[in-house]
Amino acid sequence: MDETNRTPLWRPSPERLAHAELTRFTAWLAETRGLNLPDYESLWQWSVTDLEGFWAALWEWFDIQSATPYKQVLRERKMPGAVWFEGATLNYAQQLLARADQPDAASREALVFHSELVERDTLTWRQLREQVGTTMQTLQQMGVKPGDRVVSYLPNVPQALVAILATTGLGAIWSSCAPDMGATGVLDRFQQIEPKVLFAVDGYRYSGKDYDRTKTVANLIEALPTLRGVILVPILADAGAPNAPDAASVQRACNARPEPVTLCTWAEALAGNGPIPAFQIVPFEHPLWIVYSSGTTGMPKPIVHSHGGSLLESLKANRFHLDLGPEDRFFWFSSTSWIMWNLWVGTLATGCTLLQVDGNPGYPDLHRLWAFAARERATFFGTSPAFIALNMKADLNPGQTHDLSALRTLGCTGSPLTIEGYEWVYSNVHDDILLASISGGTDPGAAFLTSSPTLPVYAGQMQCRGLGCAVQSFSDTGEARIGEVGELVVTEPLPSMPLYFWGDTDGERYRSSYFETWPDVWQHGDWLALFEQPESVTSVIYGRSDSTINRHGIRMGTSELYRVVEGFEEVLDSLVIDLEYLGRPSELLLFVVCRDTNATDLGKEVAEPLSAALKTAIARQLSSRHVPNQIWHIASVPRTLSGKKLEVPVKRILLGHDPGRVLNRASMANPDSADWFVEHAQARLGMQA
Repeated sequence: MDETNRTPLWRPSPERLAHAELTRFTAWLAETRGLNLPDYESLWQWSVTDLEGFWAALWEWFDIQSATPYKQVLRERKMPGAVWFEGATLNYAQQLLARADQPDAASREALVFHSELVERDTLTWRQLREQVGTTMQTLQQMGVKPGDRVVSYLPNVPQALVAILATTGLGAIWSSCAPDMGATGVLDRFQQIEPKVLFAVDGYRYSGKDYDRTKTVANLIEALPTLRGVILVPILADAGAPNAPDAASVQRACNARPEPVTLCTWAEALAGNGPIPAFQIVPFEHPLWIVYSSGTTGMPKPIVHSHGGSLLESLKANRFHLDLGPEDRFFWFSSTSWIMWNLWVGTLATGCTLLQVDGNPGYPDLHRLWAFAARERATFFGTSPAFIALNMKADLNPGQTHDLSALRTLGCTGSPLTIEGYEWVYSNVHDDILLASISGGTDPGAAFLTSSPTLPVYAGQMQCRGLGCAVQSFSDTGEARIGEVGELVVTEPLPSMPLYFWGDTDGERYRSSYFETWPDVWQHGDWLALFEQPESVTSVIYGRSDSTINRHGIRMGTSELYRVVEGFEEVLDSLVIDLEYLGRPSELLLFVVCRDTNATDLGKEVAEPLSAALKTAIARQLSSRHVPNQIWHIASVPRTLSGKKLEVPVKRILLGHDPGRVLNRASMANPDSADWFVEHAQARLGMQA
């Protein structure tokens, strides 16, 4: 595999190099630490070798506001178990809102919002801080204290931004699901963490259609016994939408509880004088939020990140790798179910203006986001490979049809971006921008592989490994490789790594999720190849190495789909495979064993009405993003002798791997069941060739 020494698609200009914060930071290290770090690779090597020195330098450079000094940077240099900045006390939301103390805070925009219901709305820094302050008071009146969980069932709207800052400002713990997720998927997450308050929406508009969520909200209230308060955001009602939802069912659900739940509207939550928030100062490793990443078994993993670790990682990523500062206007299209939304929120710490869009990015057409970016003079446009692929298929040239002259950087994540995707950006968006293709995850709350404004961009490759991220590509025997596809691993701890999983009292689920193969090395679950370029070590992600489903950047465990699919009386067993892999179309395939399948149906696609019913149930109970592309009849699901579904071997077979190397038939309870998948893979790959 030779990915080296291609001609770069882009190189930073001397002006961009000189003005990059990363350039200034490196010069500062030379002046204050006596470090001679002549290029990015030497800076990266120092950052993963001298962990204490690197993170202490970031603490000083970013001027982290701590009420008390830290005793030491790192205690217990191991994974899991590292303890960071012990003794330091701070508040994440306070640092994000620091710009509100500036003289121009009453006039400078902190947020610009656009949706299918709202053409344009804004919040200044002063208004944002005032809304956060009044919302904090409302939460306190509902009994919220540090450590309590506050959950959100809101779309990507300004109210969600205020709510997360108010929650974390009190030292309470935030968690969020987007309202396109059905009640089953939401409850699988929220029931684990026992929330005290719920922010909820009456509905939302997507592709010009209104979706009533009041009944789902009522179901959530009934099924979450620890709730003491609900703050309802009547988005459709306030917009005067036709047939706007009636919130009576939400009120009835609150009243029906043995201990009534306090219900107030968003307007009532904001009633007050907008005081300057009294932020709760907490330890560096105090829980900040709970995000979810599903594995192949059991409930979604409730991952707990910290105030301090999330703050440091956000500042490092945004200021060094994405090169953001106070004059930037930052846009990244995201769902509130995705960790990218949390990281979008964290960009406030740079002092930039956040640009926010809700709704279908392709409605009424694919010009929507480009027109928004042009109108708002976006300097940063964040999207996904799926959106870029849609633009390519539609033969769009947004650089010609829209004024994108303010754009300095285009961010991309969620799945691997192809060589053709890279080339399209420079040919059709802008020929002088940093294409910041990055990869990390919900689990670490960080980008392992990322961008740098000081490095060139090679087609199909991420520019560098993140500072402080000791990323390697491991062979099956645990040897670091260059130029070969292996397991993405991290060999040193990061401050942003999970504190723990909620409810995982002995830490066993945490350890088994990342450290089962190599006890002291984080195994992320991606296929990775690293390449030595003249300026840095670049990388390519080739998809998931495990069976977790990654659709549009939002991961869901196969077990969640099985609960829905196998709830059908007609379905005896099932297997779901996500064929995300660089260079191939992303497909989600569902295979079902049906109770009354005719022999002539085996190996064929499932017909309606069952196919439609399965897809509808998955969309309603889980997520429309995770509806299968195809559903097939099979005779039996390949299983181990202990009964485990062989998801990963089947996935590898369907991706074209040698069945003899990825499948151990001697360990199978039903070895003949694999034959159909081998034949099916040969047929699929033959058609694609």
